[in-house]
Parts: sequence; C-alpha cells; structure tokens
Amino acid sequence: MKPADLLQGTLDMLILKAVSLRPLHGYGVLLRIQQLSRNALEVQQGSLYPALHRLAKAKLISAEWGVSDNGRRAKFYSLTPAGEHRLESERDRWRRTASAVDRVMAATVGDLPPEPRGEEA
Repeated sequence: MKPADLLQGTLDMLILKAVSLRPLHGYGVLLRIQQLSRNALEVQQGSLYPALHRLAKAKLISAEWGVSDNGRRAKFYSLTPAGEHRLESERDRWRRTASAVDRVMAATVGDLPPEPRGEEA
C-alpha cells in the first residue's frame, strides 16, 4: 500500500505529537510518525526539516544538540509549553474535521434533505 499523502496543515500536528512523547532528532521524528501510523504515513525529509525549523522559530518546539544512537551529533527537538497548547488545539480541530469528513463519506441518498420546491406562478 502506498503511504498516504499528508493533508496540508497536518504535518506540524504530527511533528508536535511525535516530540511530545520524547525528544527526538529530525530523522527520528520522521521514523516515529511512520512507526505510529503503521507505515501508512511517510514524511519526506524535504518537508520535515523546513517544518522543524518553522516550529522552532514559532517556539512550539525547542532544539538542543546531542548525540544520536549511531554516535553522530544531532539536534534533538522537544515540545515547549506553547507547543503543548498548540498540539491540544490542533488535536481538537483534527477530530472535528475527521468527524465531518466521516459524516460526508457515510452519507446516503436517504440523508439528503428534500429538494426545495419552486414557487408556482
């Protein structure tokens, strides 16, 4: 199965969620999202790193240099208090959006309101 394309605006939410679980370096964020989605979502590095920089600039995540599992120096990202607040609001927005999409996709002809009747002349 081909990984799903991320809807615009969801990447930031997924990154915030991934780093809320524990600090991660950039590639670790990518792997964590893929792992948690059971390989249904695949984040491209070309999208990930600009998003990490944008979130850090907005002070939603913080970055600290550390050493990765393979002994390389890497930036590790953590959620800030502002990021926690944003994650919660994005989670709520996502749930409302997903619920609305589910309602549309589950609709049947019987769910349609009656057609408006035109005025007779």
